[in-house]
Amino acid sequence: MSRKILVTNALPYANGDIHLGHLVGYIQADIWVRYQRMRGNQVHYVCADDTHGTPVMLRAEKEGLTPEQLIARVHGEHLRDFTAFGVAFDNYHSTHSPENRYYAEDIYAKLKAGGMIETRAIEQYYDPVKEMFLPDRFIKGECPKCGAADQYGDNCEACGAAYAPTELKNPYSAVSGAKPVLKTSEHYFFRLSDERAVTFLREWTRGTNAAGQRRLQAEAANKMKEWLGEEGENKLSDWDISRDAPYFGFEIPGAPGKYFYVWLDAPIGYLASFRNLAAKRAAAGETIAVEDYTDAARAAAAGTEMVHFIGKDILYFHALFWPAMLKFAGYATPSQLCVNGFLTVDGAKMSKSRGTFITAHSYITQKLNPEWLRYYFAGKSNGTMEDVDLNLDDMVAKVNADLVGKFVNIASRCAGFIARRFDGKLAASDTAATMEFEAAHRAGLVAEAYEARDYGRALREIMHLADVANQYVNENKPWELAKQEGQAVRLHQVCSTALTMFRDLTLYLKPVLPALATEVERFLAIEPMSWPAHWTALPAGHEIRPYQHLMTRIERKQIDALLEANRDSLAPAAPAKAAQDAKAASSQQRHAEKQQHAAQAAEAASPKIGIDDFSKVDLRVARIVDAQHVEGADKLIRLALDIGETDDGGAPRTRQVFAGIKSAYDPASLVGRLTVMVANLAPRKMKFGMSEGMVLAASDTDGGTPGLFILSPDAGAQPGMRVK
Repeated sequence: MSRKILVTNALPYANGDIHLGHLVGYIQADIWVRYQRMRGNQVHYVCADDTHGTPVMLRAEKEGLTPEQLIARVHGEHLRDFTAFGVAFDNYHSTHSPENRYYAEDIYAKLKAGGMIETRAIEQYYDPVKEMFLPDRFIKGECPKCGAADQYGDNCEACGAAYAPTELKNPYSAVSGAKPVLKTSEHYFFRLSDERAVTFLREWTRGTNAAGQRRLQAEAANKMKEWLGEEGENKLSDWDISRDAPYFGFEIPGAPGKYFYVWLDAPIGYLASFRNLAAKRAAAGETIAVEDYTDAARAAAAGTEMVHFIGKDILYFHALFWPAMLKFAGYATPSQLCVNGFLTVDGAKMSKSRGTFITAHSYITQKLNPEWLRYYFAGKSNGTMEDVDLNLDDMVAKVNADLVGKFVNIASRCAGFIARRFDGKLAASDTAATMEFEAAHRAGLVAEAYEARDYGRALREIMHLADVANQYVNENKPWELAKQEGQAVRLHQVCSTALTMFRDLTLYLKPVLPALATEVERFLAIEPMSWPAHWTALPAGHEIRPYQHLMTRIERKQIDALLEANRDSLAPAAPAKAAQDAKAASSQQRHAEKQQHAAQAAEAASPKIGIDDFSKVDLRVARIVDAQHVEGADKLIRLALDIGETDDGGAPRTRQVFAGIKSAYDPASLVGRLTVMVANLAPRKMKFGMSEGMVLAASDTDGGTPGLFILSPDAGAQPGMRVK
């Protein structure tokens, strides 16, 4: 049965550009949506600009615009950037809309009627220079939990703690720089601490949806447990949902001068954008039953799903406030939260305020292919909250090796023979050669990985099949068959078989590379590909179109131009203490992977060393006995190395070493090779196990020649020989 899914992305704020850090979550969602549609599921994919709040009001004032003029301009810029990167929303709306006002007022009224709203006087920070109450994000200071400097008034980017702005140490106004003062004002609160809400959230955050899937990833659920406390505890505080004038937003009904806090109506934007989509479709004669997705009882009866893709910085709002608001207003709660980590640069979160961001628009204006970035981000996505570290050299090597060297290369080496020698018509495929492709379809490993949003695993499976296809082409050498008398039939079959393999690879890559897939569909003269129930080869006699080059390599000069275009924003801007704190908060995975290289910088090196220093390093010839992908790691390969050692019983013993060479090597190609390792490096415990040494590899530190190259001794060297 076809699934009915409403998919949303976190709403970008209408106060800045879209940068590459934003795109991590949007690309992840778009890939999942495309995959679901290829499986025949009905998906509505919506988003909107988050437009309300003091920051928008102040920026508009600074630019001499009305807030409405500002958000209209930014809306166009945001949609332009998303479209350029293939993020294909069905509707991209705004929270400053009649639909959003309707839902905000309806939810508020139902919460109030249910006894979940109360008013009380509070002390709030006030800017004596600007004469205005300050929103959380316009108050900065030191985190009350970890002491990190330059943190916002609602949560800490260094340790992830959430807190009230009055808890900040040494606060100051980000608007004027003045020390804020406390003033009393009456505010409206959602009773998040109500025992009904606590009981609901404890079950909701730990439970599963109707399909038996966890609503939250394991690490997100663990964070909720930390915030909620153990059974019998109540660690939640009521949520302030109002702000005082002057404020750009919706006024609370019956409360003059009081406005809905932006974080109340921002997630409501999901519902508003969906309602707006339904109105547009209705005008075209298509009916979308909105209440089948939004009303709790109707959604349960209809079996619909609501899936939110968000960044981990807004988990607190989406996993506590949002489902509780929906629940006690009679609305359907989310089926799943898909939470992604940050994009980091040199271990620090990519952020405009930190001066470490590259804009999406600059990437496009420098004429870099957006699908290069989609592929790179997909390869680093594993369905968890782990951060993604941006390494442009790694992206160059990965794209050039996988997409150009492995994937596109299959078609470029075979299509010409079909056009020149066989009038563009295919022969029947070699069934023995395509058995592994047929088996891969039956096994469904790529499909399982896409469903779990473990795109890195999906791409590893796909690139394994690409290796199989290239091995088939290399073994049969169509360029040599073309020169031999009497080999026309074999040449025809080999090239046709390779193109069937290429078709399969394109099918699997289509959610990640939709534009390239469209070009391949045109070249192969086939209908737009959906996920087939059964595997079949391209039929004999099928006529393809002339081959045109599908993808170029990334050149280093293009990366240099991108960096130059963002030179000002890439300059270090954060204080040393804040940068250190942000780095300390980066993901465990990135640190684990960097441990492979940490030994190189463990001690400060002098410009020159003596022979005695060098003699301390025990370099040994090693044979790679086994090589495996490391599940959950983007860069590591697990190696079993033979250096001639035996165990206590005299049996051969291998060393386990984790090497950060996945971007350059397929594990299968390494087995049996000789290399060189540091044998006397102290064992290092990593996230994935104990690493008992380090293999030697070369790279161009200046970036002129991308890639990594492991060192190999001459033939005749034996495992265990010392390198002198």
